[in-house]
Amino acid sequence: MTATRFSSKQRRERLEEMSKQYYDVLVVGGGITGCGIALDAVTRGMKTALVEMQDFAAGTSSRSTKLVHGGLRYLKQLEVKMVAEVGKERAIVYENGPHVTTPEWMLLPIHKGGTFGKWSTSIGLWLYDHLAAVKRSERRKMLSAKETLQKEPLLKREGLLGGGYYVEYRTDDARLTMEVIKKAVELGADAVNYTKVEQFLYDENGKIIGARCRDQLSGRTYDIRAKKVINAAGPWVDTLREKDGSKTGKRLQLTKGVHIVIDQKRFPLKQAIYFDTPDGRMVFAIPRDGKTYVGTTDTFYDEDIANPTMTEEDRDYLLRAIHYMFPSVHITAADVESSWAGVRPLIYEEGKDPSEISRKDEIWQSPTGLITIAGGKLTGYRKMAETVVDLVAKLLEKEEGRTFRPCQTKHLPISGGDVGGSQQLPVFIAKKAEEAVRYGFTKEEGERLAKIYGTNVDRLFELSKQYDHSCGLSREQFVRLVYAIDYEMAAKPIDYFIRRTGALLFDIASVRHQKDRVIAFMADYLQWTEEQTAAYTKELDKALREATLSQVQS
Repeated sequence: MTATRFSSKQRRERLEEMSKQYYDVLVVGGGITGCGIALDAVTRGMKTALVEMQDFAAGTSSRSTKLVHGGLRYLKQLEVKMVAEVGKERAIVYENGPHVTTPEWMLLPIHKGGTFGKWSTSIGLWLYDHLAAVKRSERRKMLSAKETLQKEPLLKREGLLGGGYYVEYRTDDARLTMEVIKKAVELGADAVNYTKVEQFLYDENGKIIGARCRDQLSGRTYDIRAKKVINAAGPWVDTLREKDGSKTGKRLQLTKGVHIVIDQKRFPLKQAIYFDTPDGRMVFAIPRDGKTYVGTTDTFYDEDIANPTMTEEDRDYLLRAIHYMFPSVHITAADVESSWAGVRPLIYEEGKDPSEISRKDEIWQSPTGLITIAGGKLTGYRKMAETVVDLVAKLLEKEEGRTFRPCQTKHLPISGGDVGGSQQLPVFIAKKAEEAVRYGFTKEEGERLAKIYGTNVDRLFELSKQYDHSCGLSREQFVRLVYAIDYEMAAKPIDYFIRRTGALLFDIASVRHQKDRVIAFMADYLQWTEEQTAAYTKELDKALREATLSQVQS
């Protein structure tokens, strides 16, 4: 298997080359929506480019609840069509990338006076199974109070009537996004991170024909030209519409969601739980990699979009939710190891609470021809992309008489996902764990790498041949870091620690332990100046402070 080189070492050359091309489509925004659009467009035969102002997935797409979920709560808002469509998409996302998405049974405890009653939960989950065409082995089960406590003994016993048991899909949102854009690049798309659209380019008739972009790392500007420009910038959608002079009618309403991470030694949750909070909202508590994470909050937000952080109020809200549903664990602020905050770009609806605003996506086109997509959910990214690219195909066909293939992504494995379907994944992982030993890894390391990287693990095995103890990294750290730089365009330490590995979220102690060695290696490998090294170190230190609650200001 040959992986396409997608290296931060070649960012400048790639941008130079992109400025000489004329694309069918320029996508602005490297979150899951933009990356999904780039993949769909390139597979239909469109010449495709994508630029991202920060790192890929740095906005909302690395800050979610990390679930490819069907949106059970939208049934309560009678958004039946959305539940049906998004529910079906879960299985497609899973089959196309089983190494980054995995089914997980979710327990919904039913308490007297809670949001869900026994009858309504049973009907709701039954409807959910049928709308989402859930496979028989994953259909809901209704549990007695005793069975519910056997699944999760930490639950509040008082008033417990039983539970609903159903399947959700857990994912690594940033890695999912990364694998989607890598697949697009493998198939011929040009994509680059840290490249900000400063202004749009127009022809003499005022129609959009591209964008002037600034490389955030070198300061250079490049003009990238395209027949169609798609604004998939998530929380920045309205900022780009302002640049286009077309921010009229509907607009975004941003809401903030916060998650906290606690060690399993303090919060030994056995089972993923979807539960009531005292104010009638619902939050998740999910065990993952020796930790338990809990979220999310849902509050209106109008501060720094690029850098949302948790406040003391956010933290205390989630701690109260834990005390309410898991009274025996006695979690305190000191137990919170890490946190993350994300901004949801929803479409404004007059007079509605944050939790009530629809998660539906919408597409609109400005008089200049700028196509904007806003709203939507991680789970529905592929379908959203299909809708946008259908529109582009129709426009190009009308204007140029060209025809394009229909959507190709329904059965297209993303990068690393070509293991022969989800059922073959365990066999694949076992085989690669054995193989890893030949490259100097332990079986456990091989298994871990195969689980994370899927079929791309062969590239990491090859990289291990270049390993030299003197770099100060372990063999596993070395291959993951070099792979992140050369095949996933990681340009800074925060790209590696947050979005390529998730370590800053789920193993913050290891980041503190490794960071100096990783920075030293990257500085040498990417030939940073002293100023760059200092700036990137400062940026990582700030991210570490913001993730830990001792630094949170009231």
